[in-house]
Formats: sequence, C-alpha cells, structure tokens
Amino acid sequence: MFFRGGSFIVILLITIALITFAQLIILGSLVFLGNRDPSKTIIWLLILGVLPILGALIYLILGRVVRKHQLSRHKQVLPSCVEEILQERQVKLSEEIEDYTATIPIKKKLARVLLNDASASITLNNRSEVLTNGDDTFKAIIAALQSARDHIHLEFFIFHNDSIGQDILNLLIHKASEGVKVRVLIDGLVNRSVRKRFGELKKAGVEAEVFYPVRFPFLSRRLNLRNHRKIIVVDGRIGFLGGLNVGDEYLSRNQRIGFWRDTFLKLEGDSVNFLQAVFLNDWNGTTRQAVSEPEYYPQSEQFSIQMTQIAATGPDSDWGSMLEIFFVALTSAEKTICIETPYFIPDEGSIMALKTAALCGLDVRIILQGVPDHKITYWASHSYVEELLASGVRIYEYQKGILHAKILILDGEIGVVGSTNFDIRSFSLNFEISAFIYAAPLAQRLEQDFHRDIADSKELVLEEYQTRPLANRLKESSARLFSPLL
Repeated sequence: MFFRGGSFIVILLITIALITFAQLIILGSLVFLGNRDPSKTIIWLLILGVLPILGALIYLILGRVVRKHQLSRHKQVLPSCVEEILQERQVKLSEEIEDYTATIPIKKKLARVLLNDASASITLNNRSEVLTNGDDTFKAIIAALQSARDHIHLEFFIFHNDSIGQDILNLLIHKASEGVKVRVLIDGLVNRSVRKRFGELKKAGVEAEVFYPVRFPFLSRRLNLRNHRKIIVVDGRIGFLGGLNVGDEYLSRNQRIGFWRDTFLKLEGDSVNFLQAVFLNDWNGTTRQAVSEPEYYPQSEQFSIQMTQIAATGPDSDWGSMLEIFFVALTSAEKTICIETPYFIPDEGSIMALKTAALCGLDVRIILQGVPDHKITYWASHSYVEELLASGVRIYEYQKGILHAKILILDGEIGVVGSTNFDIRSFSLNFEISAFIYAAPLAQRLEQDFHRDIADSKELVLEEYQTRPLANRLKESSARLFSPLL
C-alpha cells in the first residue's frame, strides 16, 4: 500500500511538472513571439521561469496583448456631412498656415507628426483658459454644465460618488430633466461607487455607460487597457480636458492625501469639434451606438487665432503612441523644455532626447512627485534622476502635496496639457487625450504655474543625490526593473 501511495505521489508530481513545463513552453513562446519591447520580453520570461504558476497567472491577467485591429474595428465612421464640417474647421499645414507663421510659434515637425501619428487636425479659431487645481476647475465645469441647452458629454477615468461627485451627478440629473441630452462614460476598472447610481441616472434620462467593463479579470485581455481620458463637451461649444478626475481629493478635501496639485484646460472654438469627435468615437466603441448628427458639431463664434491640435492616443492608434509625439516635441525645442509629471518612466529614446537637449545648452527642467501617491512608480521615476542630473537636466521634487499635473512647455511658446503622464503606461496602454496649443500667452501662463511649483519644490543636486542611502538605490533599481510592466 505504501508503494502504491508513493507511486501515486510520484506520478502526481511528474504530471504537475510536465503540465508546468508545457505551460512555460506555451506562454514563453507567446511572450517571445509577441514582438514586445525587449525589456518586457526578458522580464516576462524571467517571471515565468522563477514563478511558473504565479507568473502564468499574472501574465494571463496583465500580459496578454489585444491586437490593434481588434481595438480599432469599432472606430466610428462619420457620415460625409460631418466629415465635410470637420474638414471646413481645420487647416492644412502646408497651405493656410503659411499666412500665420509670423504670429504662430509653430514647430512644423511636431505638428506634422501629430497629424500623421494621432490624426490631430489643426484648428486656428480657438480660445483656451488654464484652470489651476480643483477649485478653479470644478467652478468652471459646473458653470458650463449649468449653461447646457442641448447636450452634455462627460468622460472620466475616475468618478467618485462623494461630495463633488454627487454635486455633478445631481446637476446632470437636473439638466436631463430639462431636456438636455446627457451621456456619461467612465472607465470599467474602478468607479464601483458611482456605478451603483447608474439605475437612478438612467431612470432620470442620463445615458451612463462603462468603458471596457472588467467582469472576469482572470480571463480578460483588456484588464490592462484603461481609458485614462478626462473629457467634457457642453453643447459642442465648450470643452474641457486635463489631469483631474472627479473626486473630493482633487479639491484637496481628503485630509489623508492633503493638497492636490493639478491642471485642466477649458477650450472654446473649432478644437472643441475634434474633442467631441473623440468622445463620440469612445461612446460608439463602448455602446455600438453611432451618434454622428451634424448638430453635435455647431459653428463656433469667432475667436482669435490660436493654433490647437487635439491628440487622442491609445492602444488602438494606427501607428505608435504619444511616445513618438513626445520624442519629436523634445527634439524640436530650441531654448527651454519644462516637464511636470507625477509618473516619470521614460523609454531610452526620451532619456537620450532630454540628456542631449541639456548637453546642447537648453534649459531643461522636470518637476516630479516629492510626496508619492504610488510608491513603485515613485521609486521607478527616481531611478532616472542621477543620469539626467549628470547631463545638466534640473530636477525638482514637489513638496506641497500630491503633484498630478501633466504639463509640457516648449520654448515658452507651446503648451501641452492633458491626461498623458510621461510614463510607459500612458505611452503604450492607456487611452489618453492631450491638447497641443501653439500660443505664447498660453505657454507663459503655464510657465507661471510651473515656476510657482518650483518654489514649492526641492531641487535635487547631483553631488547630494549620489550619496543617497543604499536602500533607496535598491528600491529604485527594483522598481525600474519591473517598470515596463507597470
């Protein structure tokens, strides 16, 4: 009996070993043949080799790739009448722009890659306003929502059912009762509290939907593909985008989190038409409801000339992502580069562009989180600090609270604000939205906030940073090793 029992155990162990080996071969082949970034391939193979069972589970949850054609097949096809409207509202880079080159600080290489990589049309008739932090942002948003007469389109990554969340939801319900068409789109990974109110919203006439809901996390390849966009469009005439989500913490009301530093943009003019197109494409991809009537693209009133491109990027992009666009932006700068980002996990090309710019004599400055809200990304971000400092890049840690603003300023003339962090996730996995505005007044307004944030920051000095504790170095190296998977 003992022999038989022992034989059974031996057979069981051999079976488990064979299954594990087969699993490693199959998943390892999928990883190897997936044409990933080499660093990602090596890390996944390492995880599968060291932790075969747990690693396989993690890979099935986070590692599998949804092909671009699977994501892009639900892109909205606009009717010819809407295409004609959008064609009328945009200008050609090589023709109409020539008449305005004296007043527009255009960098044609950047504008061209935005056109080709992100289909970011160029518009001139625009007005924009920088909204600093939660108080200014939500006052402007609520005022715009209250003014709605035809429709409200709202899309957020995070939407809490807390004080500010309830204020906005109640306002949306009220506007729906007045006959305003209200559509709400939120990401499917979080937002459980507000999803509990969907029944109430729909009963009131608000259309509320979830982008890529995660019902079976262990089986879903879309778990890792999140809608990080923040978009509001009111009557097709007023638009908002930026870094803030909807929640009390973004108004610095959460005592545990403390002060929250963020930036939003209010847009008016022809650029709103293209922000509208992004929302309605996301709506169509989620609901399979094509909303494409011309009335959603009304004629704007006449504003001053402010060249703007709305760049919507994500894993469904035909080409690359915001990574290529940011690389071209960095290499286009001639005098100054100002970056403000909570999560800084660049690729080697971006690191080279920043170091080269500094070595060429450009004033390159980066503000990072000094008070982290995510420890792993904090330590991964800081793993790049020493080599950047050595090249002449000036780096600051924001001390006043949580830094969440996503800002890029080039030469004091071009300002970029949106949802895109300077990290691998935003560059490759998330659906993101950013506005590129070629206007010195707007860029200088962003610079005012940037220098104010420097005053609330601690500058990192190379000699001091090189003496940081060994424990910090180990945290940085470990976080950087796994950063391609973050």
